[in-house]
Amino acid sequence: MGPLVRTCSRTACTATAVATMTYVYADSTAVLGPLSIQPEPGAYDLCTRHVERTSAPKGWEVIRLPLDGVTPEPEAPSDDLMALADAVRAIGMREDDPEPGPVQRLVEPEPAGRGGHLRLVPTAE
Repeated sequence: MGPLVRTCSRTACTATAVATMTYVYADSTAVLGPLSIQPEPGAYDLCTRHVERTSAPKGWEVIRLPLDGVTPEPEAPSDDLMALADAVRAIGMREDDPEPGPVQRLVEPEPAGRGGHLRLVPTAE
């Protein structure tokens, strides 16, 4: 008797599973890696097609472990992310502000204000 073949956990998919996806809810992370040795509760077995199409919920990160011993190519950063990184670098390299000012912290606005926006407030010394 040969090994039991597991199928993809996606609804209506009968393809052979090649990877297992688990979730780390505390870290808002999904981990996609090689097929687990045996089925685990709360884990999802996925076929090749669904491995390639899997994405994480908004605000979550997907960690993709190599399925065949080959490290996957890192995803190219988006233009928005690169622009933000460049802006942060430019501010950090400024020479016109030799002494740092007082530390500031982010606080949420008063409830009557526009919801969801933050503002900088000087720290009391």
